[in-house]
Amino acid sequence: MIAAVAVLALLPIEPSHASWLSDLFKGKSKTEKPQKPAAAPKTAAVTKPVVSPKRHHGIKLAALSPAGLPLAAVKLAATKCEPAKFRIVVDVGHTPESEGAISARNVAEFVFNRRLALKIEQKLKAEGFAETKLLVTDGKARASLVRRVAAANNMPANLFLSVHHDSVPNKLLEDWEFEGKKSHFSDRFSGYSVFVSRSNADFPTSLAFAELLAKEMKNQGLRYADQYTLPIMGRYRRPLLNKETGVYRYDELIVLRKTKMAAVLLEAGSIINRDEELKMDSAERRNVIASGVAAAVKEFCDPRWGMLGPL
Repeated sequence: MIAAVAVLALLPIEPSHASWLSDLFKGKSKTEKPQKPAAAPKTAAVTKPVVSPKRHHGIKLAALSPAGLPLAAVKLAATKCEPAKFRIVVDVGHTPESEGAISARNVAEFVFNRRLALKIEQKLKAEGFAETKLLVTDGKARASLVRRVAAANNMPANLFLSVHHDSVPNKLLEDWEFEGKKSHFSDRFSGYSVFVSRSNADFPTSLAFAELLAKEMKNQGLRYADQYTLPIMGRYRRPLLNKETGVYRYDELIVLRKTKMAAVLLEAGSIINRDEELKMDSAERRNVIASGVAAAVKEFCDPRWGMLGPL
């Protein structure tokens, strides 16, 4: 077994407080409790406080906090989990009643989310993760969010992945017509993004998986959406945790902060960008993203996948 050293650096960045997505709402972040250093061994003096490793469904994380360490250095130290028993919830973002963003060609985000989530579920099961669960909810935004979180918590799941497609704030939209119908677009921005909440019950593991997922998206030849770092986004800006791969912190998302397991939200690409919408609508792009998710989950369970590939 190849040993992997896990190092986690939590950056002191102030939280942001807004979203234009109709299926997401603001909430107060939990007050963070300072981590307690592990008790010093009786046989030797300890000069620096150490946080004891935590185990989560077979995943062991060692969390140290040396100042100035880049988040790109985060790695996972894992005991090998059993794919056949590892339960992953693939959450279809939004609902038929609360459809999310509308694409440049007037297609609801929920349609894109459901197709991609189904492909991810199929890919994970094909890779041996037989307990993967596709989660589809109905109803209005807030009620559906409560139901999907409760469903994941009651399973219980080991990992929660919410699948979405991106848009932009209304002030950045431009008008056009598609097939005789008025619509809106913004070709200025494109790309995927990965979000985590510091208020999640298991933020260290959430961040570790987010790092793996973003890395695999980049390995698939995709680029991340950098607009969340720009002043033009105003109150919609988000703290960027990894400038190499596009991991952002968004503390207020209920599906991330209320789930009791590690949770990550993936914005797979922009459907308000006319060129990228066509790509997101293709089976080829869905397969690329699903393959990236599967690779990230395999490395999450066993770091050897990331270093050596399938054994």
